[in-house]
Amino acid sequence: MSQESLQSQPLMRMTPVTADELLKAGHLEEAARAYENELSQDPENPRLMSNYSGLLSTLGDFDRAYTLALRATTLDPEMPGAWCNLGNAFSRLQKYDEAIEAYRRCLTLKPDHAIAIDNLGCALDYRGQHDLAQKFHQAAIELTPNDPLMHSNYALSLLIQGKYREGFKEYEWRWNTLSTRRKHTNAPVWQGESFVGRTLLLQTEGGFGDMLQFIRFLPFVCARGGRVITRIRPQLLRLFQYSFPDQVFVTEDEPIPDHDLQCFALSLPYALGTTLQTIPFPAGYLRVDPKNVARWDAILRKDLPLKLQKNSKKHPLRIGLVWAGAPHPEVRVAAFADQRRSTDLQTFAPLAEAVPKALFYSLQIGERAEQANTPPRGMRLMNHTALLEDFADTAALISLLDLVISVDTSTAHVAAALGKPTWILSRYDHCWRWLAGRSDSPWYDSVHIYQQKTPLDWTDTLNQIVTDLKQFSHNMS
Repeated sequence: MSQESLQSQPLMRMTPVTADELLKAGHLEEAARAYENELSQDPENPRLMSNYSGLLSTLGDFDRAYTLALRATTLDPEMPGAWCNLGNAFSRLQKYDEAIEAYRRCLTLKPDHAIAIDNLGCALDYRGQHDLAQKFHQAAIELTPNDPLMHSNYALSLLIQGKYREGFKEYEWRWNTLSTRRKHTNAPVWQGESFVGRTLLLQTEGGFGDMLQFIRFLPFVCARGGRVITRIRPQLLRLFQYSFPDQVFVTEDEPIPDHDLQCFALSLPYALGTTLQTIPFPAGYLRVDPKNVARWDAILRKDLPLKLQKNSKKHPLRIGLVWAGAPHPEVRVAAFADQRRSTDLQTFAPLAEAVPKALFYSLQIGERAEQANTPPRGMRLMNHTALLEDFADTAALISLLDLVISVDTSTAHVAAALGKPTWILSRYDHCWRWLAGRSDSPWYDSVHIYQQKTPLDWTDTLNQIVTDLKQFSHNMS
């Protein structure tokens, strides 16, 4: 997560307020309006252009951020911050070579520009050059040792290489960034110590996929203490209750129960001292209720020709599809990542040509779910998503499929945690959890990763999936 040139600070006075002051105070939308006003009065001011460019990168208007930063560097090529903001715009546009060159120009003018050094590390991480990237992250931290975002960026670089002990320790800095705030109760944070005779509240963190991935640690937490209460979103309740019948779950709709300690889900590997070799339950850990599976089996049977409906063991190859994640517009970093990881149903059109006799099942929910109503030509796509009430239903449906092909989103975690063959389309700048240079995963035995070879282009990825799908179909026949 790259940084911008102006950091948020307390607003010292109320009026008059400049665009720069509003930006420093974190009032982003107000700052944008103020920059527009100030630029209308001083349209050739490179400092205003540069600072506004940094803000626009934060707000997601990357094209205009690029235009303003480029103009600023043209008007004043000796301004380090303008080159840094140009690098930020290039990075957001996934033009990493250009971003690296812009950061280099910045550092030529100001070698101790910590933000440019750190953002250069991020750009190198996005290109997969993690060893080199970590040197820049370390240099940035040496210059600004208490900057939480720089520590968090360093953590992600370590984690994608599987350096878990060091990486998860650094990742604890995330609680001090603007984009992450710990939902504190008054209880102390649990850090792995024995808590016999006390109650630990395990709190939800991140999206559904994060909780689905990290709930595997729950039995190991319980082994270190007394009572554990896990607080989750309601959509996960039935699935987790059936998968972990001895555990206590409450939903976020309920009052926070009494507790002595608290811990958040993504802090569990740090608290438990997890390494690549000690990730638990890679073969799967989620369970489905047989009664729910039977109900979904009856639904899926109706998709078959009459002559097959009575044969409980015979059916065409069934493949679940997910082509988009949740946009999370309220979390800018997550929203930007979703733009890079998501695609549309038409991207999956070659799959139908590869296995023309297969039945495809939409597992897509959310804004892009309606694309299932107009599937690609030749794709027999079944859509029962209106019947999915929660993740317990999703898991029951997936249990009846042969394969799930999904972008990097929560449904992929459900399938993988059930031990179902799961093929994940991973964006070019690859989430840390899937590890650099690997197509397999120590988190899930049944996962195969297909990473983009070119930013924003799924062509090569789909070509490889088509080849593998033909072989998979042959093996299943």
